[in-house]
Amino acid sequence: MKLGVMLDSFRCGWEESLKKAAELGFGGVQLTVAAGELTAEAVRDYPVRKILDSLDAHGLELTALCGLSGYEYNDPAENDECVEKTCLALDLADRFGCRIVTSHIGTVPPDECRAKDAMRDALNRISLYGGKIGARFAIETGPEPGHILGELLDSLDGGGIGVNFDPANLVMCSDDRPEEALRWLGKYVVHTHAKDGIMIPKRMEDPAFGDAVRAEMRQMLERGRIWYEMPLGEGDVDFDVYLPALAETGFDGWLTIEREVGASPERDIALAADFLRTVCARHGIALA
Repeated sequence: MKLGVMLDSFRCGWEESLKKAAELGFGGVQLTVAAGELTAEAVRDYPVRKILDSLDAHGLELTALCGLSGYEYNDPAENDECVEKTCLALDLADRFGCRIVTSHIGTVPPDECRAKDAMRDALNRISLYGGKIGARFAIETGPEPGHILGELLDSLDGGGIGVNFDPANLVMCSDDRPEEALRWLGKYVVHTHAKDGIMIPKRMEDPAFGDAVRAEMRQMLERGRIWYEMPLGEGDVDFDVYLPALAETGFDGWLTIEREVGASPERDIALAADFLRTVCARHGIALA
């Protein structure tokens, strides 16, 4: 496997973020593309060569593109736009050579219904296009348990759909175990996010977190938010179980660190990289 980082996680400028990623020993970075930039003209004129040259100058590869935030693929009235934007993102990923776009798609309903039919139709269209150009739309895990997403993916055609496996989203949002979800999704994993966290209702009163953190959790829960991101190794993802299970699927791609909160992102990212190296070494998982 290989260690990467989401460039946005450094929360600083482009060149400074690349410099930090290289200094911390990462091999690759994931870039975010705003949905508003995804027009045919913008994709055609995107400064791909300039960006790749900048990455190369820092000894970095592009792990995947991230984008399309806010699209949910479950409304027939809006899905033509969802499909168009997603296919344009795949075109851009193809130009970059990474050929992977990661995104959430909304919550997959557990039972057959109009929304699920709309999702299936949109994803089939995207899958067929991705398969044609050799690119993958990697759906991020989390809003639903792994078996529900896996059953939907098993019903698709075309070969252009994969999974961006985020173990923290599973424990934070759907109370699913990553190693269990891999039974359904392992064959689809083309990219991963390395993240950790807890589901607030399960751990809100844990005295190990201290009064300030528990008060913050209560405030989040009052606002309807049930997830709480934490540094790697401090949440409920058991990386000593998850990473060997991921390796057993045959996945040998990117473990891309994502840190969305915290006052010291560079420190948290550095600690996360060291943590992953330690766990992988302990289980004989090679890191390139």
